[in-house]
Amino acid sequence: MKTCSARLAPLFSGPARMAALLMACSLTACGSEHNGPAQPAVTGFVGEVVADEPQAALVARDVLAQGGNAADAAAALGLALSVTLPSRASLGAGGACLAWRPGDAQGQAFLFLPHAGQTDAQTDRPAAVPMLARGLYLMQLRYGSVDFADVIVPARNLATDGVPVGGLLASDLAAVQAPLLADEKTRAIFANSNGTVLAANDLMVQPRLAGALERLRIAGVGDLYNGSLAQSFTQASQAAGAGLTTADMRGSLAVAEQPLTVRSGGLDISFLPPPADGGLGTAAAYLSMDDHGHASARGEAVVSGWRNRQSGKGAAVSVADAEALLKSGHLPSGSALPPLPASTSFVVTDRTGETVSCGLTMNNLFGTGRVAGSTGIVLAASPVRRPLPLLTAAIAHQGTTQFRAAATASGQNVAADTAAVALRAAVAGQRPTVTQGVGRANFVSCPAGLPGDSGKCFGWTDPRGSGLAVSSGHTK
Repeated sequence: MKTCSARLAPLFSGPARMAALLMACSLTACGSEHNGPAQPAVTGFVGEVVADEPQAALVARDVLAQGGNAADAAAALGLALSVTLPSRASLGAGGACLAWRPGDAQGQAFLFLPHAGQTDAQTDRPAAVPMLARGLYLMQLRYGSVDFADVIVPARNLATDGVPVGGLLASDLAAVQAPLLADEKTRAIFANSNGTVLAANDLMVQPRLAGALERLRIAGVGDLYNGSLAQSFTQASQAAGAGLTTADMRGSLAVAEQPLTVRSGGLDISFLPPPADGGLGTAAAYLSMDDHGHASARGEAVVSGWRNRQSGKGAAVSVADAEALLKSGHLPSGSALPPLPASTSFVVTDRTGETVSCGLTMNNLFGTGRVAGSTGIVLAASPVRRPLPLLTAAIAHQGTTQFRAAATASGQNVAADTAAVALRAAVAGQRPTVTQGVGRANFVSCPAGLPGDSGKCFGWTDPRGSGLAVSSGHTK
């Protein structure tokens, strides 16, 4: 059982914000104070963090630097994204994570995809049930080393003190500024005093979201689904035309599943399993690559064919079915998928080789474009009116002892294919050739194996994006 052995101390506020982001976030003794006595920082290699949003990546790096493991850091990163990148990963979001640690044969997949809520005549913008907190909680419960309340603290403090708008969020704000400015509650968060959306480096403060995060810290994640926070959230979501009910909140659960696993090149590679079918697309593209990295199977086409096969079946398809399909060599192929929702992705690896790779989505930029009242939570869009997102993640390991590589990607329809290219480069210990397109990959590579030669480990994020790859004391 986890003990109250570590606490995440806050980042500084005001003008010191950016400097503080470069300092270690402390894991302190069991208190909930805004500042507390820090334990000595871990020295030497602490791991690698790669994410689309730099401020959230630094939160995860700081957790590793103070002794947290990959699951602790990944949970803190995901929650921080709810503050720094609410266009793609608010508390209203869904997603999927893959986790592995030395000793695991395959690891585990944690699925918390956007779930549709009930709808009625008053539901003009149906929302997805908020799954982020439940999914990260389940992952961190199985693989983490500290209390989940501890990993909420950095996100709460970011929301309280404010964060500079990053490059990716600024781009997302510019893309949908008209609908955001049309709603009073979203305008209060994302608009400047001059009536335009926030731009890069503008300070974004979210006191209501900070209150919701603090409630989760004090009362537990279950409060968002069964407690007073759930009541406030559902009432506010109905007022926002989202249609969510208390039954929706109680009945939507994150699940742990067996990953989709293949063996290739002497490595065991785990992928996200369906219904996170971007993992299937990435596996198909990766396995079909020749020595020059050219894939004969397109991940998007395989996912399209797979979805056509599953349409109307109702019952969930087992991971064994997907693995058998890959081994058969007779891959389904369909036409191009409709435009898919945007997403964001990240990878965290710690000093022992424990690794978490995730994809998160709002099912639409800024979801429904509305906020659940006093909770400050941006509502994700329901999958009832949107196509399913393409979420993908992969982790390669040598037997049950050594981590070798992990990759994930965003980029809507091309996410699966982009992740396959990134995974091939990561396994080889190379940086991929950047090409045109909307795909943005993140990977961690340890070609000599980890635990082992940590000096040869490195993280990589697409230089065309706004992400950050960071480890102990240096960035790439």
